[in-house]
Amino acid sequence: MHTTEKPRAPEGDLSTFAREVFTHERVSHGIFRKGRGPAVLIISEMPGISPQVLGFADRVVALGCTAVLPDLFGTAGRDPLVKGLGTRLYALTTFARVCISREFTALATGRSSPVVTWLRALAAQEHARCGGPGVGVVGMCFTGGFALAMAADSRVLAPVLSQPSLPLPIAERQRRSIDCDPATLEAVAGRCAGEGLRVLGLRFKEDPFVPKERFDFLRERLGEGFVAVELAQADGNPAGPLPKHHSVLTADLIDAPGEPTRAALEQVLTLFRTRLLAG
Repeated sequence: MHTTEKPRAPEGDLSTFAREVFTHERVSHGIFRKGRGPAVLIISEMPGISPQVLGFADRVVALGCTAVLPDLFGTAGRDPLVKGLGTRLYALTTFARVCISREFTALATGRSSPVVTWLRALAAQEHARCGGPGVGVVGMCFTGGFALAMAADSRVLAPVLSQPSLPLPIAERQRRSIDCDPATLEAVAGRCAGEGLRVLGLRFKEDPFVPKERFDFLRERLGEGFVAVELAQADGNPAGPLPKHHSVLTADLIDAPGEPTRAALEQVLTLFRTRLLAG
């Protein structure tokens, strides 16, 4: 039976972004920048900065913000949705390299990945450079929890956790956890209670990488400060690459008005608009 293809997430062109290198405490990574206005750090999902991540960044730029994309792993601009053995090997080898890197924490509970220190320094630089009341941060998949750990910094006014997948949910203690150390999580909770900070979390139900227990844990720790958007599997794009829908803002987005994934996207953009641009 033939089914009509659903509109997919837009793709961006890497050549329209300016590349720079940012160094902090002898750690250097490339960054891609585009736009004007308050900065929004967009920390890519696995296996790297894809055309779909760039398309999301273009929407942030159209909103009136500067999109800043740290290049932490993979090959920037490569499309992971192209079918074939080469694409699968690319995804697997990138994941393996990141898992053994000292900059990332894939399995341990109650720990922030060391790369968060570099990301906080980048956020400070971009806030000084771009102006505005503060910065936004979007973490996706492997980097979802980075946005939470960064939210301990008062500069971060709009943190978004899109399908936060670490620590990998192998056992119960990993399922009821996120890659953020207790002191940092307590600082974020304090900002939620005292400053009205809101942490936006996105996930598909039944996603094996982002279990229900993780969002329950965040509700317990952050209270009303955690705003959860949980989508049904039926809400995802049928053309998504995984057996279970996972990537809310990119690969599994149905880019059409009235679709739940499009509403989730608009909720993210509204958070940036109200927290970073309302003045």
